[in-house]
Amino acid sequence: MFPRHACVRMVFAAGLGVLAIAGTSARSQPAPPDPALFFQATSADPAVADAALARIAPAWRDDYTPMIVDLARFLPVASRAPADSPLPAIRARLIRFLEARTGQRFGDDLNRWREWMWARPYAPHPDYMAFKAAVYRGAVEPRMGDFLTGRSLIRLDEIDWGGVKVNGIPPLDSPRTVGAADAGWLRDSHVVFGLVVNGEARAYPRRILAWHELARDELGGVPLTVVYCTLCGTVIPYRSTVGGVQRTFGTSGLLYRSNKLMFDEETGSLWSTLDGAPVVGPLVGQDLRLAVEPVVTTTWGEWRTAHPDTTVVSLETGFDRDYAEGAAYRDYFATDDLMFRVSRVDRRLDNKAEVLGLLLPAAGGGRQAVALSVAFLDRQRIYHGAWEGQSLVVLTSPAGANRVYDAGPIRFVRWEAEDRVVDTANQAWTVTEEALVGPARRRLPRRPAFRAFWFGWFAQFPETLLVK
Repeated sequence: MFPRHACVRMVFAAGLGVLAIAGTSARSQPAPPDPALFFQATSADPAVADAALARIAPAWRDDYTPMIVDLARFLPVASRAPADSPLPAIRARLIRFLEARTGQRFGDDLNRWREWMWARPYAPHPDYMAFKAAVYRGAVEPRMGDFLTGRSLIRLDEIDWGGVKVNGIPPLDSPRTVGAADAGWLRDSHVVFGLVVNGEARAYPRRILAWHELARDELGGVPLTVVYCTLCGTVIPYRSTVGGVQRTFGTSGLLYRSNKLMFDEETGSLWSTLDGAPVVGPLVGQDLRLAVEPVVTTTWGEWRTAHPDTTVVSLETGFDRDYAEGAAYRDYFATDDLMFRVSRVDRRLDNKAEVLGLLLPAAGGGRQAVALSVAFLDRQRIYHGAWEGQSLVVLTSPAGANRVYDAGPIRFVRWEAEDRVVDTANQAWTVTEEALVGPARRRLPRRPAFRAFWFGWFAQFPETLLVK
């Protein structure tokens, strides 16, 4: 997980880039310390490090805590370093300084330091973005640091490294597909993510997508970016064209509140995979948001029965992976523990309890987030809800697949078959991927909705409404 750079090589290669930005900020006295001093504080020479810390101390503010945490994050503790390594001692020196300056006694527990700093108002060092970019540029790879530039809509101290380099989890690019009859390796119980675009159906097996987390594909003539954040349990198919530009997305290797941050190759901006909007970089502020295609999480047996003409992503991906069902992230999915700390959790549901997430246009602008417990929907296979003046119905199939449709004044009371529901006037409606189709071909359009782990959804949308 952690790079094994020699300390001096890591910090001074990164720190040289920060020296050029020192002195760019004007504030009342005391002036913010030169960012280069933080890098010098990680010197293997105690005299150099102590001198740097002595210069930081008079200008210290607790708002600078993320800078120490960012550096310590890439320095191992003694149990994870060779016996002769200077790195644990350097980390311990930084932690002692942090305790002395803040009065907090969290020791070497970086997660507790994170919780404390995240609970504070966000007022970072004026050169924090360039500092953090330099850390990641030196500690991981240059390209990762390049993402941290321009404007940001999110707290930079909540951005963390996910343990891989840029596209270290390789996206699938125009993946090979086969027909349903040629997918004998898929069992009926295996989980797939299914979607239909302009009448063309495709299934993305979870056992494949979990190893790649992003597929650049085309379906029904529409370029798509199908992104899977395994940590927060979300699969969202986005249209790749936004603002009149077809964008090529990749995996940045960075996380925000345990949520995957993707990037576009054209500008290097970071995008939220849950929100479909740029959050750091040149595209921030340009009112861009990716359009979402409805997706359903279901079983291969149910999807194949409903869509016998479907294609499915093939095992022949060009990569050597164990694509057995459940092989990817087995240990992570087996517990309720998180791999990366988030700034807030909500105990009304278990961390990894699945919810169906909706983002609805809200009165006066913005969007209202709604989360519906999947366990609740399994018990209420026809569920009517109204939010922001919008009347919706959530239908849950026998295999547990959830689909959301505009309902208007129509109320549905029972399932008549696996693909038909009946309303209060005893009229049958056919469940399709695009719409509910009723008498006289009347159509109630489908709304995009997608599964997520509760902790990931709540961390991103803390004002969400919860139905459970």
